[in-house]
Amino acid sequence: MSNPPIRINPDLDLAAAAASYKRDGWVQIADIFEPETAEYLATLLETRIDWDLAFQGEDGRPAVLNRNQIVAQGDAALQQRLRAMMTKAGAGYGFLYLAYPLITAYLAGRDPGHPIHGLTEFLNDAFVKLGVTVTGRQDIVKADGQLTRYRPGDFIGLHNDVGSEASDRLVAYTLGLTRTWRADWGGQLLFHDAAGDVIRGHAPRWNTLTLFDVPQYHSVAPVAAYAQGPRLSVVGWMRNAGR
Repeated sequence: MSNPPIRINPDLDLAAAAASYKRDGWVQIADIFEPETAEYLATLLETRIDWDLAFQGEDGRPAVLNRNQIVAQGDAALQQRLRAMMTKAGAGYGFLYLAYPLITAYLAGRDPGHPIHGLTEFLNDAFVKLGVTVTGRQDIVKADGQLTRYRPGDFIGLHNDVGSEASDRLVAYTLGLTRTWRADWGGQLLFHDAAGDVIRGHAPRWNTLTLFDVPQYHSVAPVAAYAQGPRLSVVGWMRNAGR
């Protein structure tokens, strides 16, 4: 049986979204997908993904371990690595969450026939066109992406998406697929000014697209220990032809 098409909501007011983005450098668009599409994608993330563990590695680069690598490493060694990462995060940068690398998986032939690969194709077709329309960035030609699942304690530290390998990142995006969330469960996408104050924050939301200019300092608040569900999203950058 073929997988259902991924459809953007045809009733979106993209002109209003584009005006907001031009004025503020960011925009949030509710009901981004048709209801059937949002339900389909959320169900995939909830039930059909073999998640990797992603965290800041000892060398300052992202470390990503699949299920077999986690088992081979052993719980004691892994916990030691994560404790060291947390110590470094307190004085620098760190992150911890479950992930699935869409582009890497697609190009490497991981999980052949999996319906999630249709999302990767969508991101580099209709989604890129939407990004150009809303942001006005005619130099957007492609998008990367990863699925993310935050559990209690998962987080991303303060960063601005700029690095030695990030010159082609133009616009960051988050496609929220979290069904239910409470404000005190944490997990907010937070934006910070130079003084360290939070100038804007977005709770995890259902069927909602957030777009924002790169660079902007932001973080994802740790998910509370008592959160009663996963924080699910598709995240990445819209890019130029640089890499």
